Amino acid sequence: MLATSAPYLAVIDGDLQHDERLLPLMLAELKQGETDMVVGSRYTAGGGTGDWGAARVRLSKFGSRLSRVLVPATLTDPLSGFFMLRRPVFERAVRKLSNIGTKILMDLFASAPEPLRFKELPYSFRLRHAGTSKLDSLTAWEYVMLLLDKMFGHILPVRFVAFCIVGALGVAVHLTILSLLRAFANGSFLTDQTIATVCTMTFNFAVNNVLTYRDKRLRGLRWLRGWLSFNIACSLGACMNVGLATYLNDVTGIWYVAALGGIAVGAVWNYAVTKRLTWSRSQV
Repeated sequence: MLATSAPYLAVIDGDLQHDERLLPLMLAELKQGETDMVVGSRYTAGGGTGDWGAARVRLSKFGSRLSRVLVPATLTDPLSGFFMLRRPVFERAVRKLSNIGTKILMDLFASAPEPLRFKELPYSFRLRHAGTSKLDSLTAWEYVMLLLDKMFGHILPVRFVAFCIVGALGVAVHLTILSLLRAFANGSFLTDQTIATVCTMTFNFAVNNVLTYRDKRLRGLRWLRGWLSFNIACSLGACMNVGLATYLNDVTGIWYVAALGGIAVGAVWNYAVTKRLTWSRSQV
């Protein structure tokens, strides 16, 4: 879109499931000057989802309901990959786009500085003859991250939110491994705790590499170097966590306040340092 000076811009997925015959109709609607965007919809009257099963339809409609915090309730297909808009609309929104995931339409609606005038045209999804659907768990994760970024990105970086979510999962992994070692191994607590800690840091690194930093994912030798730098950074973060928590507990005498303070400082440290050290541009 940035590479062209065309006054009208169209988006259509390349899987041949969209009805390209709508493109001239979309352009005609925009040229009338009463709309900013025309959306091809599967859910407005006259549209259809083709060979989708009931479970896929329910999942799509659930995703559409989640998007209502960002898009008008009258937009029936906010997850559509088929639409056309005026160039000035794109230019006013482009600097605020999240650039997360594949739901560009929703990102545009949420990033526009003023409500967009839009119209929907019905079309029926065609049968898939080749390739596979891009809907998977990673796509769903990116969709959630887009929602969070649009709602809270002005307060906290969405990567930090994702990093904390992974960290919370890591706590569960740590406790599970430690419990199993204490129940079935004959080692000392120090040995069990060390094993659980290394396993948890490896889990956190691997999941963050796939989800939080999917666009900067490390592979091969870089994965090993990244794992090492991540473990070093998080070990220092753990020392800061314990040190601050101990100090706050001595000062306040309230253990849970001290614990939360240590966790907060450790999380910020781990995120900031690993962002620069582990997933820096030089590493990628």
